[in-house]
Amino acid sequence: MLKTHNERIAGFMDDALLGYADQPASARHAANHDGQQFGRMFGGSKSLRQAFAMIERVAPTDVPVLILGESGCGKELVAQTVHEKSSRSAGPFVPVNCGAISPTLLEAELFGYEKGAFAGAQRTHAGVFERAAGGTLFLDEITAMSPDLQARLLRVLETGEFTRLGGTEELTCTARIVAATNRDPAEAISAGALRRDLMFRLAVFPINLPPLRAREGDVLMLARHFLAEMNRQYGTSKKFTAEAEARLASYDWPGNVRELKNCVQRAYILADHALDAASVAPLSSWSPQDEAQETLTWRVGQSLAEMERDAILATLQHFDGDKRQTAIVLGVSLKTLYNRLNAWAAQAS
Repeated sequence: MLKTHNERIAGFMDDALLGYADQPASARHAANHDGQQFGRMFGGSKSLRQAFAMIERVAPTDVPVLILGESGCGKELVAQTVHEKSSRSAGPFVPVNCGAISPTLLEAELFGYEKGAFAGAQRTHAGVFERAAGGTLFLDEITAMSPDLQARLLRVLETGEFTRLGGTEELTCTARIVAATNRDPAEAISAGALRRDLMFRLAVFPINLPPLRAREGDVLMLARHFLAEMNRQYGTSKKFTAEAEARLASYDWPGNVRELKNCVQRAYILADHALDAASVAPLSSWSPQDEAQETLTWRVGQSLAEMERDAILATLQHFDGDKRQTAIVLGVSLKTLYNRLNAWAAQAS
């Protein structure tokens, strides 16, 4: 049974990148005088400028950094900006999402392993501590790391040394460590997800990244920036209507910059010329009543083609036949929707 709107659209959503465009190296190393661009980041709000100031302060040093912020607000881009504004900018920037790798594999990925260290270890493998030598190692979702691995990481931070799995030789870590979490550190410590001693060692210099809803004026600035990037990429000149900008500015964006960029990308694809208010409707804008009352149930063994048809027709009915809005919430192009409907009509005839 599909119970929520997010579950209904999960198969259609593209895991887009965070909403900051890559910049030329010259641009990444300088902040604009108007405060809108800083490294890879964009924004003019007071809360974000405070984060910019903290990055500017800590970047030239080698101390560990702990970035705190909600999912989707750009923590990896903060880490990249710290790296690019440091003396290590010519070295590698190596990101690792600790929550996306199983604990067993994560240990091997971090520390590397010697040939024969375990079944399947047919050659010596350098871990990220080695691969990030002379550069920056970014450990995202640090609270997803097991307590044992956190203890080993603490030793690396304190001694600058580590050994590969199955090895005895002490190797030197020359990478700077930048970590991040979307959890409150005190809560994570209480829940046993973060060692207190590791938190104090990482948080030599914490950077709090504000959520998008706390960045006054940045929503429209970012939305226009994303649209301009897509116009440049595809040689178009699409614009937001005044109603669309009003709708963008009135929403609180719980998914932060990632959600905003997804929204602009989807609206751009569906718009012929102007991005209107309907096209920028957030995917989470369905009401709880809609979610509770409108569900679909499929039997085990039903084909994916049949389930796709059920989902499309039910969504079309929900929006009283509005094909554009149906395409928007399902995350498909209007052309794809018409192709599906025409094919089903041909089959019926």
